[in-house]
This record gives sequence, structure tokens and C-alpha cells, in this order.
Amino acid sequence: MRPPETIEETSVTVECDRDIVVARTQGRAMATQVGFDATTATLIATAISELARNILLYARRGSIRLSPLDQDGCRGLLIVADDQGPGIPDVSQAMRDGYSTSGRLGLGLPGVRRLMDGFEIRSTIGEGTTVKVKKWNK
Repeated sequence: MRPPETIEETSVTVECDRDIVVARTQGRAMATQVGFDATTATLIATAISELARNILLYARRGSIRLSPLDQDGCRGLLIVADDQGPGIPDVSQAMRDGYSTSGRLGLGLPGVRRLMDGFEIRSTIGEGTTVKVKKWNK
């Protein structure tokens, strides 16, 4: 019997539109490696795209870190979007459907939360924002 494939954590610096595509592509590839079907891998890529777009729009620079998860034989993916931008003044308002300060009609943070199985956000004014999301391969 062959040992399971080792999947390495990866990080993408986000500072231009091209980086969003790179993060999305790497996220989809890792999701497939972890064992997600094509549809779920696309949903994960969509969440990554939204998080990376937020970094670019609001902080101008940050990173997306992708890590495989394995807990009690259940595999998954951890995505951490991190920036040192201005922070979110009102996180609860930012988590409301339809709320946008950019005038965009994207998924926003509420959409990312719906796509994923776990969602955690920490934001400090003047220091930045970290969003951690998990998806489990059920």
C-alpha cells in the first residue's frame, strides 16, 4: 500500500489582479489534490477569489495561504487571507448580505461564509484583517 500523497502548504502574495488568478488556480488545484470534486473545487476557488479581491480593493497588498487539513481521517482545506490594511470598521455590518463599500455586487464576506464550512474573521483598525475559512471533504 502506497502512503498518502503529501500536499505542501502554499502562499500567494496578492498585490495585482494576476495574483488573484494565481491564488484561485492554486486553490482549485489543492482542493482537487485533497479530494474535492470539480464542483466543490470551483466553489473553493470562488471563495479564494473573493477574499483575494477584497485584499486588493481594501488593503492593496496581502496574502492567501492554502493548507491541507486532515482531522480524524477527514480531509479538508484551510484558507487564510491576511493583510495589513486599514481594517474593517464594523465587521458585523460587513457580514450583512448586500453590504458593500466598493459598489460591487460580488459575493462579499457573507457569500464566502456560505460557501465554506468554517469562517473566522479578525480585524483591527489600522492593523489589518485576517479571514480564516475551512472546507471539509465530507
